[in-house]
Amino acid sequence: MTTSPGARLDTVVSRFAGTLLEVLAGTVDPAAVISDVVIDDPREQAPGRPGALLLCTTAGADDVPELLVRAVGCGAPALVVRAPLDLGPELRTRVERSGVAVLGLTAGATWAQLVVLLRTLLSSGPAGEELSTGIPAEDSFALANAIGALLGVPITIEDRDSQILAFSDRQSDTDRTRVETILGRGVPAHARRAQERAGVFKRLYASEKPLFIDTPQIEGEPGLPRVAMAIRAGDQVLGSIWAAVSEPLSEDKERVLVDAAKVVALHLLRRRIGVDVDRQVRADLVATALGGGPSAQGAVERLRLAGRTVAVAVMGLSPPDTEEGSADGAAGAGGPSYARERTADAFAFHLSVAAPGAVAALVGDVCCALIPGPDRKAPEDIAVLARRVADDFLERARSRPEGVSIGVGRAVSASDPAGLARSHRDADRALRVLRHRAPSRRQEGGAALFADVQVEALLLDTGDRLRDEGGLLDSPVARLRHHDRDHGTTLTDTVAHWLDHLGNTLNAASAMGVHPNTFRYRLRRAAEVARLDLADADARFAAMLELRLERP
Repeated sequence: MTTSPGARLDTVVSRFAGTLLEVLAGTVDPAAVISDVVIDDPREQAPGRPGALLLCTTAGADDVPELLVRAVGCGAPALVVRAPLDLGPELRTRVERSGVAVLGLTAGATWAQLVVLLRTLLSSGPAGEELSTGIPAEDSFALANAIGALLGVPITIEDRDSQILAFSDRQSDTDRTRVETILGRGVPAHARRAQERAGVFKRLYASEKPLFIDTPQIEGEPGLPRVAMAIRAGDQVLGSIWAAVSEPLSEDKERVLVDAAKVVALHLLRRRIGVDVDRQVRADLVATALGGGPSAQGAVERLRLAGRTVAVAVMGLSPPDTEEGSADGAAGAGGPSYARERTADAFAFHLSVAAPGAVAALVGDVCCALIPGPDRKAPEDIAVLARRVADDFLERARSRPEGVSIGVGRAVSASDPAGLARSHRDADRALRVLRHRAPSRRQEGGAALFADVQVEALLLDTGDRLRDEGGLLDSPVARLRHHDRDHGTTLTDTVAHWLDHLGNTLNAASAMGVHPNTFRYRLRRAAEVARLDLADADARFAAMLELRLERP
């Protein structure tokens, strides 16, 4: 049993969802706080405390009613049982009425892993200060050295994208590919492609045992073979351990590698929690600062931006419907949510170098950033600086998913909550302009300063208001569209081309691909049908505005 500062129950569930925990029945109360972890052993009947999370290690479905009584009696907001667990409709209703959430420990995960990770999360407190850097207590490289010493060979610990997380000593004694891997902090592209073609990752992630890989034969280059072991947490693959060997490992050393992978899994999960806690803290602070409420000033101070002039930037990501999370499509991180998170982290890192003091975090489906400028810069210059920083990121991020766009708002004092909220709205509106532009004007992503697209944003806002009011009740353009639908004509396009070419009939006719006389006839006919006086400047402007509001 451990007593801790505590964490919200919904935070615990969200941190471990898909990795260790799933909600089997009941509703997770967002106001509930977990401050204690209790192993519920029926033989010992250890007393619970309010806020305890009961770990029911031996419980089955028949034990749930009694567990609910104990949980309610001691004020425990949730209990954990081993999943899968078949809970019938009647029992689910009983769980819902009790107010206690029943969580399941996913297949393949251990109770020991859950206890250690819960202690790590709870000890960080509500704000997660102890893990704010994302660095776990154990040193990754010391862990890699320990594994390498046990196996007697150099090893690397890699994530699912073959990026190096840690490596042991003696890497220079292996081969050229391994040296390139260490220096580049990732497996070289040619080696990665060769492994993918040979189906290495598919076999590796499907195996519960170490996999011997004849690397020289696969890559077509001299070197050493490898032994690889997948790192798992439950059913999720977190990465892999790679050992450079001259021959297959003995059975004893294979068992060592299997056990080592479990320890590394725990290590990576703890590090992920640290990163997630830090990410969530920043997201909460950024959202609060931009919300303009009574807590905004406190959030700005915690972000260390009080008194500084900042511009708000909003990055939107519209990824493809599917995204390959890793080689061979193996289960694990991937998809639109992962793409947003990964791109937001890259943007935050870019800002840390290009705009010291800037802070960025995912707020909903977009990444919001507060970008400060030098104290002696004018607000207009700071907004332009923020736009330039955004452009630089997009230029460097061409290899990332398409659809990345960044809107930049006006520069304001970070200590002015209303000003921050206004800059946030500006950035949102600029981002919307980028997303609504016609394909002919849309590039591969892009950044826009609100001041540069304000008129386009105004047109979008006006179009929204018109749609909310049911559109124009009657207008020349509406009459033209009605006539075109009934008679199969193109009078609306005729007027639109004439207006776009400022009344130049020859150019408008050429753009439509018709004879000038035909175009003139259609234009006269359009004016009659629409009851539109094309010689009236106000009538022309009204028609142009309505046509523009309907255009993408």
